[in-house]
Amino acid sequence: MPENESVRSARRLIDGVTSQGAPYIFGVPGAKIDQVYDALVDGGPQLIVCRHEQNATFMAAATGRLTGTPGVVLVTSGPGTTNLATGLVTANTEGDPVVALCGAVARADRLKRTHQSMNAAALLGSVTKFTGEIDDPDNVPEALANAFRAARTAPRGAAAVVLPADVMGAPTAAAITTPLPVPDQGPAPAAAIQRAVDLIKSARRPVLLIGVRAADLPASAAVRALLAETDLPAVETFQGAGVVSRKLEEHYLGRVGLFRNQPGDVLIAHADVVITLGYDPVEYDPGLWNTDPHRTVVHIDSVPAQIDNHYQPAQELRGDIAATVSALTAPLAGLTLTEKVRTEIATQRTALGEIDEHARLSPHGPDGLNPAAMILQMRDQLDDETTIACDIGSHYIYMARHLRVYEPRRLLFSNGQQTLGVALPWAIAATLARPGTPVVSVSGDGGFLFSAMELETAVRIGATFTHIIMRDNGYNMVAFQQELKYGRTSGVTLGNYDVVSFAKSFGAHGHQVRTPEEFVPVLKKALAEPGPSIIDLPVDYSRNTDLFAQLPEDSFE
Repeated sequence: MPENESVRSARRLIDGVTSQGAPYIFGVPGAKIDQVYDALVDGGPQLIVCRHEQNATFMAAATGRLTGTPGVVLVTSGPGTTNLATGLVTANTEGDPVVALCGAVARADRLKRTHQSMNAAALLGSVTKFTGEIDDPDNVPEALANAFRAARTAPRGAAAVVLPADVMGAPTAAAITTPLPVPDQGPAPAAAIQRAVDLIKSARRPVLLIGVRAADLPASAAVRALLAETDLPAVETFQGAGVVSRKLEEHYLGRVGLFRNQPGDVLIAHADVVITLGYDPVEYDPGLWNTDPHRTVVHIDSVPAQIDNHYQPAQELRGDIAATVSALTAPLAGLTLTEKVRTEIATQRTALGEIDEHARLSPHGPDGLNPAAMILQMRDQLDDETTIACDIGSHYIYMARHLRVYEPRRLLFSNGQQTLGVALPWAIAATLARPGTPVVSVSGDGGFLFSAMELETAVRIGATFTHIIMRDNGYNMVAFQQELKYGRTSGVTLGNYDVVSFAKSFGAHGHQVRTPEEFVPVLKKALAEPGPSIIDLPVDYSRNTDLFAQLPEDSFE
């Protein structure tokens, strides 16, 4: 239709979402947003109706993380909007671009104590980086365009637009149907790059710490090119998982985050120069990994460093990460470390492998299977194209430590907010964003029931994925920390439930594993069958206090 033609604002809203390239809208309908749902009947992105607004937001955020195009969630007023809060604060913290479109009461009722009236903008403003509240039909296109720009701009995150019901039904001739992309950054200034080169070349034990924003595909490719030209060792954060490829395995020193007791932590602790790439402090608090606040840190990112008592970069390189790293590669090409340092690094790589072997051979417990051994078996069955969504729980620690992946954005964590219930909705979204590729999600029995109602959504839209429940009938990640702090636990015991029957009641496949020998055959079957498949895997977390063991033996001088 002509841009200057007066049409219903709801139609302009959907046209604007379409022009931004969003292929899906996730949501739950309601009376205060029904004008927009009605407009979708006449065309627009594919509508995925969900069972809960929080899960719809998780799905939208996952599509944003996986594609770079902000995911869209469409909900009604009152509780429809308040139910977004956890999903939006998670997306905002994790750097996942998402746009929330929220219905509201008519403008005349905005300040009245009436049905579902509330200050939605105030609520949403606390969990997003941008919130716009529409007060005129002509504002709809511009508010939407700015919401998408905010979600896309580094640091990426959540944006929201509040849509009063009467505005959605009002006509407007205003239109912005050509998306205006966020301008690209160039590399950091040449002088800053040269100073960084000098610092790195003069270092004896330099190390790369690869963070969340370095996992974008262009940045990841540039980091790989740098590693291929140098001896630099690399440590990934949980969100940076997969940046180091199979070909570059000798550079990989593991993954760090949450608890400081891995070979990667040892390497960083003894580095004289740490080069952080797209690192966000929410991934791994600087006070945990940077034990010497005076250590030389080179900060490479698209956003300025957040200064901390333990994070005071000697040099900041702000610009496009891929362009900046590429500019560093030529002057650093051929960089080699001393034989002694290479031996020290090799010792830590050996330790990394020994951790896996020890975990693989550890005995199963009286209450279930060894979780680390099961994760290692799972790793053996998954190819590099598999997307793995990890929920929060004790399994999350084991997954981060033992589940090696070789492509970025293939192992998904909620590392900033550590939000329960993300894995299943993320898996559904991954089947849409990456059709035809394997998708696996893993949760505990507690986290699974936070979003398990979306099994109906998955079956309805024909999503194929495998979800593994590492079940111990408790909130164990809380329990073992309570045990260490207080010598006892509180509020962490849960009841059992029949996972197989639960899955089948939704039309999904249900499987139960009782012995270690059963797991791989069951997993292979689940990966091969269409539709959602749920595997009940009982695990024993009695060895979890071992996670707090001392650092590996110090081989550095």
